Amino acid sequence: MRSSPGTRFAPAPTGRLHLGHLANAIYVWGFARRLGGRVLLRIEDHDRQRCRPEYETALLDDLDRLGLAADEPTTDALRAGPSTYRQSDNDSGYAAGLDRLRDATDVYACDCSRSTFASWRDAHGRPWSGPGCPGGCLTRRLDPRPDLTMRIALGEGDEAWDDLVLGPSSGPVSAEGDLPVRDRNGNWTYGFCVVVDDLRHDVDLVVRGEDLVDATPAQIRLGRLVRRPSPPTFAHHPLIRRPDGSKLSKADGATAIGELLDAGRFADELFGDAASAVGLLDQGRPIPLDNVLELVG
Repeated sequence: MRSSPGTRFAPAPTGRLHLGHLANAIYVWGFARRLGGRVLLRIEDHDRQRCRPEYETALLDDLDRLGLAADEPTTDALRAGPSTYRQSDNDSGYAAGLDRLRDATDVYACDCSRSTFASWRDAHGRPWSGPGCPGGCLTRRLDPRPDLTMRIALGEGDEAWDDLVLGPSSGPVSAEGDLPVRDRNGNWTYGFCVVVDDLRHDVDLVVRGEDLVDATPAQIRLGRLVRRPSPPTFAHHPLIRRPDGSKLSKADGATAIGELLDAGRFADELFGDAASAVGLLDQGRPIPLDNVLELVG
């Protein structure tokens, strides 16, 4: 990692921002401040079926109301039109990344569905793991079609990294089979897009929730295959969880930041709530943005 690292705040506009996103923002801007780095704002709308323009508009408005400003791009620049920082505007970059992968490893069409993986699990008493897929699609050499998943062969073994939060970490690169790079709906996948984007955006510090730890080994290996000189540094922070231990999620109706602000809550109160929920404060209390960022370290 360079002395002045680049990191990113990268929400997906599949719903409104909630306290879980705010906790992530505290860690992202906090690590950037601690390490003298910069923050990029990226709109991760690779899932065309779930993402909505109105959600993007709302999240940009919420960031402005909270006073969370990235070094690049500005929220106004994203509102103005196509951007290199919006995934749906950058198909050509992902296509070029896929071409680089074809020079380095096998890229193949796969007709395995969730039910294929479930049937294999039921028959063998455990989920599929390791290289390949239950249908043996790599050796079948199916003709690519828009309704088939595209996978890449990452190979066997583990990848290791020194996590800024979790310490020394490692894991298998193909824990759930070969990595999909494009799904059956024609969407580029999260695991592929973020590696391509972080390379082209010069991001060398990835700050994200601990729910994505298991995705890290595959992304390190994938980065090597697309000729990234060295992997980014990772920091996987605690999540805000519900009383039953489940992750706070917009899919489960988590209260939107914008709705809380509309109801009269102040940004300082929300920063305190989010910081308390991930253990940065002993209890929730209003805390200004500059002060809450100093808690990360």
